Amino acid sequence: MPDLSQIVKAYDVRGVVPDQWDESLAELFGAAFARVTEADAIVVGHDMRPSSPGLARAFAHGASSLGLDVTEIGLCSTDQLYFASGYLDLPGAMFTASHNPARYNGIKMCRAGAAPIGQDSGLAEIRALVEGWAEGGAPEPAAEAGTITQRDVLDDYAAHLRSLVDLTAIRPLKVVVDAGNGMGGHTVPTVFEGLPLELDALYFELDGTFPNHEANPLDPKNIVDLQARVRETGADIGLAFDGDADRCFVVDGRGEPVSPSAITALVASRELAKHPGGTVIHNCITSWSVPEVVKENGGTPVRTRVGHSFIKAEMARSGAIFGGEHSAHYYFRDFWNADTGMLAALHVLAALGGQKGPLSDLVAQYDRYAASGEINSTVDDQAGRMEAVKAAYERREGAELDELDGLTVTTPNWWFNLRPSNTEPLLRLNVEARDQETAAEVRDEVLSIVRA
Repeated sequence: MPDLSQIVKAYDVRGVVPDQWDESLAELFGAAFARVTEADAIVVGHDMRPSSPGLARAFAHGASSLGLDVTEIGLCSTDQLYFASGYLDLPGAMFTASHNPARYNGIKMCRAGAAPIGQDSGLAEIRALVEGWAEGGAPEPAAEAGTITQRDVLDDYAAHLRSLVDLTAIRPLKVVVDAGNGMGGHTVPTVFEGLPLELDALYFELDGTFPNHEANPLDPKNIVDLQARVRETGADIGLAFDGDADRCFVVDGRGEPVSPSAITALVASRELAKHPGGTVIHNCITSWSVPEVVKENGGTPVRTRVGHSFIKAEMARSGAIFGGEHSAHYYFRDFWNADTGMLAALHVLAALGGQKGPLSDLVAQYDRYAASGEINSTVDDQAGRMEAVKAAYERREGAELDELDGLTVTTPNWWFNLRPSNTEPLLRLNVEARDQETAAEVRDEVLSIVRA
C-alpha cells in the first residue's frame, strides 16, 4: 500500500518516482480526479522531467476509463496549463515537481477556469478515493471510454499574455533569461517572438535532470550565472524562471536581485492604472511598500496568508485585480486569478522599456525598506519556540501581535513574521525595518529565542 500521507500535500501531489508513486498510482489519481470534478472533459499537461510523459499519460487513461474526454497539451509550463483550463473551461492537471530535484514529480490540479484544488477543495476526497482503490482494486470502467486527443495551445497562451500588456512601443531591450533547463525554455521564445527584445538565452535546453543548477531562483546560488551574464553583456535586465516556469525572478542591469515585493508594487501600480480603484492582495510577508503603493495609486490592499490557495480564494471573494507574494508568485484577475510569472515579467519589461532610465532607478521607488530575507531555523519543538517568541514580544511596549499566519509582530519602525513550515521541522523568519541596522538587530534578537 502506498503511503499517500507522504505525497499528498496541502496544495498538490509531490513525491519521489518510482519510490513513493508511479504510473499505476497516477492512473488512479486520474480516475479520482474525474470522479471528484464530475466533469465531462479535462485537460492534462506536463513538464520536461523524464517521468512526466508517462505519468501524465497514465493519468489521462485513468480519467478516460471513467468516460471523460481528455485533451493532452503535452509539454507546457504550469501557467500554460492554467491558461488552457481557463481558455477551454476545463478542469486541468499539470505534472511537475516545480523546482524539486529530478527524482521528484507531482500533480497540480484545478477545476474549470483554473480554480484551485487543495486539501479543503477536493484534494482530500481525491486522496481518499485513491487509497480505497489502491487497497480494493481499480474502479469499474465506464461502458464507453472517453477519447484522448492532443492540442497545442502555446501560441494561444502567448497571444493571450501579449494582449494584456502592450510592448509594441517600448525601446529595444537586451534581456538575459535563465530558464534553468526548465519550461521557460519552451515558453519564452514564443511569448517574446516579434517583441523589441534582444534575447540572450541561458540553459533553454529542456532537461529534467537539471545539469547546470537547480531550477529554484529563490536560492541565491541559482541566479549567479544570470547575474554574471547580465554584468558581462551590459544587459538591461535578467529574468530567471523556476522549473515549471510559473515563478519569475528579476535582476537589474547591475546584476542585483530585485525583491519580489518591489515587483509586486510595480505591477500593482500598472494594474491599478488599467483598473482604477481595484483591490490588490498581498501576503503577510510582503514589504510595507506594497500596501503603501496600492493606496498611493488609489487601490485597496488586502492582507492574507501565505499560499496560492489562500490568495486565489481571497481574489475570488474580493474581485481583486492582482495579487503578489514574497516568493515571486503573481496572480492576475485577467488570467483567471491564477499565478503567472510570465505576465509579471511582461509588465516589468513594459515599464522598463517605457522610460529611459535603468531598472534600478525604476524600482527604487518601490524598494523602500531593509529586509532580512527568509531565514530558516531547524527546531525540535515548533510550537514551543513560537510560544517563547510570542511571550517575549506580547509585553513589548508599542508592539502589535497578530496570528493570521504564524506570528507577526509590528512596531512603527519594524516588523517580523515567524511561521512554521508545514512539511519540515523548520521555523521561517522574515524581518523588515526602516534601516538595515534595525533589521539586523531584530533578526538577531528573534533568532536568539528561536535557537535557544
